[in-house]
Amino acid sequence: MNSRKLARQIVQRVLEEGAYSNLVLSNELNTRDIEDKDKGLITEIVYGTLRRKRTLDVLIGNFVKDINLIDTTVLNILRVAIYQMYFLDKIPEYAACNEAVEEAKEVSLEASKLVNGILRNYIKDEKEIVVPGNRIDELAYKFSFQPWMIRLFIKQYGEEKTMKLMSGLNETPKVTVRVNEFKAEYDEVYEKLEEIGYNIEEGYACPEGIAIKGGKGIEDNALFKEGLITVQDESAMLVAPLLDLKKGDKVLDLCAAPGGKTTHIAELLGNTGEVLAFDLHENKLSLIEENAKRLGLNNIVCKAMDATKLNSDYISYGDKVLIDVPCSGLGIIRKKPEIKWNKTRQQLKDLVPIQREIMENAWQYLKPGGTLVYSTCTLNKEENEENLQWFLSKHKDAAVEKVYIGNNSNFIYNADGSLTILPNDSMDGFFMGKIKKIK
Repeated sequence: MNSRKLARQIVQRVLEEGAYSNLVLSNELNTRDIEDKDKGLITEIVYGTLRRKRTLDVLIGNFVKDINLIDTTVLNILRVAIYQMYFLDKIPEYAACNEAVEEAKEVSLEASKLVNGILRNYIKDEKEIVVPGNRIDELAYKFSFQPWMIRLFIKQYGEEKTMKLMSGLNETPKVTVRVNEFKAEYDEVYEKLEEIGYNIEEGYACPEGIAIKGGKGIEDNALFKEGLITVQDESAMLVAPLLDLKKGDKVLDLCAAPGGKTTHIAELLGNTGEVLAFDLHENKLSLIEENAKRLGLNNIVCKAMDATKLNSDYISYGDKVLIDVPCSGLGIIRKKPEIKWNKTRQQLKDLVPIQREIMENAWQYLKPGGTLVYSTCTLNKEENEENLQWFLSKHKDAAVEKVYIGNNSNFIYNADGSLTILPNDSMDGFFMGKIKKIK
């Protein structure tokens, strides 16, 4: 199948059926016989079209009376074509136009005429684009975000940081791996990756991190199979060390799947102690077990459990507790750009009570003198600082321990001692706070 057509089909499944871009893309690329260069093009078009949907729709809207009346398939053909014309230098405009017209013929002759007309007018008048609306609409066009999300960010961070934040969320993410220091030395793994042909650099913020700038897929390489490395974002790599782990600690990870932080905790414990990995979805636990086995870790016990329901078996059980709570995911838009379009303001509000229930239960599982780390991959302060402040006002036996990891330019150290990480080309947006239970 033609690469652009496959890209359009994936985009359509994500936008119309609610499929996850990373899973659909991975499945399609791994189950079809596609050359590496075409895999790269398909990936670029899928993520780019999803990332820039708002911008593309404004461009298309300049050449039709009502974009909402366009057939869904035809609209996605147009989005994919204009993405290539506007954002990709390497594809000639006429080639993108001709392919789109041919694909639209499969819908109807009428559809192909519409696509041909819109794209030719776009090529002729692309410098004459009008962005209707106010300042927020202009930002929505420029950065391709929903207006409500931009207003939320400006209210919480101010305009200057919001620009930085949205630029970061539009970056193409690098693949980063964490060295399993229980099994191997960092330098040894670094040199081996170079030897087998990877273009790499040291992590941006995490001492165990290696950024992969070029090379084959990670999961096929021997170092991955031998359990010397794990794919994980650098922001997520910074969470487990905040627990101040000591050999023999009992650690509860309440929302563990997919298990990157769980296995990191187990590695930092040197395969001692006990890491109880809980998740609501039993089917997700098998992935943690597979990774633990690959990494040579046998101190992880996986159990299905709803973190919002108190389990009396674990009262005052943990020396340390990690809660990486379910959140709106606004910090990981680099990797899942559809989050821009499938989240509502109400959904963000609905998450807060769930997060607070989990915090309350986690506190009961923690021994006096123990450490609780609260983390999210969102940038919404209602789910971050406001939850932390709510919790501290309620618990007199809770004391904040200041998080300090270094002075990277994308780190914001908040007044309450927590850390917000703004996204950039190396890291996802993230939040982490650390609370000590006073004896």
